[in-house]
Amino acid sequence: MKTEYSVDELLAQMGAAIEARLAREAGARQPLMVGIHTGGAWLAERLHRALGLSEPLGTLNISFYRDDFTRIGVHPQVKPSRLPVDVEGRDILLVDDVLHTGRTIRAALNEIFDYGRPARVWLAVLVDRGGRELPIQADVVGARLALAAGQQVKLTGPEPLSLSIVDAGAREEA
Repeated sequence: MKTEYSVDELLAQMGAAIEARLAREAGARQPLMVGIHTGGAWLAERLHRALGLSEPLGTLNISFYRDDFTRIGVHPQVKPSRLPVDVEGRDILLVDDVLHTGRTIRAALNEIFDYGRPARVWLAVLVDRGGRELPIQADVVGARLALAAGQQVKLTGPEPLSLSIVDAGAREEA
């Protein structure tokens, strides 16, 4: 299995897929792009620039919306969420780095709905690695990967952005 992936190539594919989706969706307006801290925010910044979106970029920190505090603990570097415009009735393009169980996306949706009720939310992820625990799927995917037990997807950045597959033990040491 390949262990290194070109983030730039995957982002270009995602950008083209987002543009095509916006062109074919009836009534689609320019969406408010929102990246999930940390990797999703890095990716959203690149996609936002590449797509030339006029709305300001939003970011979410879902730390307080997670349901796995007992397993992972509270993240010590909590950053505030920033949604620069009202989400009520808006199309939102939510961006994250890796879709695995679906719990991160569920937490992000909970936070977005605390700000208002969007018209629709589209999900774009760099990697869909399967293993869903919740019925959540991405609308735009850079790569779909089937990983062996004990493997993890690791995005490092923000400059340069690098995507690799690592053994879970190696990820904890890094």
